[in-house]
Amino acid sequence: MNKQNSALQQIIAEIEHLPENQSYTERGIPPIFQFHKEAKILLVGQAPGRKVEKSGIPFHDLSGKRLMEWMGIPEEIFYGASIAIVPMDLYYPGKGKGGDLPPRSFMRKYHDEIVALLPKIELRILIGKYAISHYDKKGAKLPLKELLYSYSIEDEASSSESCSSPIDFPLVHPSPLNYGWIKKNPWFMEKNIPLLQRLVKERIN
Repeated sequence: MNKQNSALQQIIAEIEHLPENQSYTERGIPPIFQFHKEAKILLVGQAPGRKVEKSGIPFHDLSGKRLMEWMGIPEEIFYGASIAIVPMDLYYPGKGKGGDLPPRSFMRKYHDEIVALLPKIELRILIGKYAISHYDKKGAKLPLKELLYSYSIEDEASSSESCSSPIDFPLVHPSPLNYGWIKKNPWFMEKNIPLLQRLVKERIN
């Protein structure tokens, strides 16, 4: 086992032994994410849903199907070596009055530790407000519609080059719950999605 894999296994073990995660571990539910050390693209969502919890496969649901369409890639590439998937919470946090509960804040530490083991990431796709607020403090202050509408790859690329960090690409969550928003804002599919597909295509091995 190389140093990188050893570090990853230590992180997983620590996550599984947290008192807050004991119920998942007892039920045989592992932390859900996708790790490929050569990945150039990182997908950051909020947390696995109930269906994904059962399958153990990130985005193995309707949201994932829509996300693959947006990225312009088939399933074999989505789950291949070019792409890592590390949500803000690695477990399904449960159901609330308005839908799924938000990612648990104490899991951010482990998200960051796993991402730190992915040195080749060039593009971070930030899916939903929790991912955006973690990586883009400035953008998080804007309403999501305004952030997406004003997004400029030129500005983002310039900022990334100046600090040698990946390009951040914000997205509305591809959940069926947001289909109405997407329909009301056709510019999102006309402007943002073609740009996303170009950035993804440039980084697929």
